Amino acid sequence: MNRFENWFCASSFWRNMTRKQVIPWLLSGTELGEHVLELGAGPGAATEELRKHAARVTSLEYSHAFAVGLARRGLSPNGMVLQGDASALPFPEKTFSAAIAVLVLHHLTSRESQERAFAEIFRVLRPGGVFLAIEIPDGWLRRIAHIRSTFVPVAPASASGRLEAVGFSSVCIDFLRGAYRLRALRPRNADHS
Repeated sequence: MNRFENWFCASSFWRNMTRKQVIPWLLSGTELGEHVLELGAGPGAATEELRKHAARVTSLEYSHAFAVGLARRGLSPNGMVLQGDASALPFPEKTFSAAIAVLVLHHLTSRESQERAFAEIFRVLRPGGVFLAIEIPDGWLRRIAHIRSTFVPVAPASASGRLEAVGFSSVCIDFLRGAYRLRALRPRNADHS
């Protein structure tokens, strides 16, 4: 991420917006179950709020500095923070009841990295588990905001097919003010391993 993104994601404005608008929209109509995987936790704008909705939250962050900073904050006891890569998850299969990615997928370095992440998320979800993500579509303003940063947008039109290709079902996409929400399920009878 670039300096602007680092500053913005750590700002009280983004933390409040995440708590009051982003997380309620993301979780609307969804039961998370007892163990949630938060992908790309960053400085933790969503972390504490997610910990209010599940018995356990494991937060994974690629940046060593963000992971250490978030772990040192001593948030609620029902969570843990690890450094890691969303395209190579360090967890056994069928570990989590839900996986959540808030503005993370477009920071993966390539479409292939995104495909690996989708397969990994599917692998670590239990049958019946849900994957939720909020993303932004491509556009010139978003490209400017991501100068000197990775920006590989996930096109909403192709998202369903990409998620279904790794085994997800019931893929749903909703739009709200320049962002969209992905919701996909690992089928209860899924036999992908």
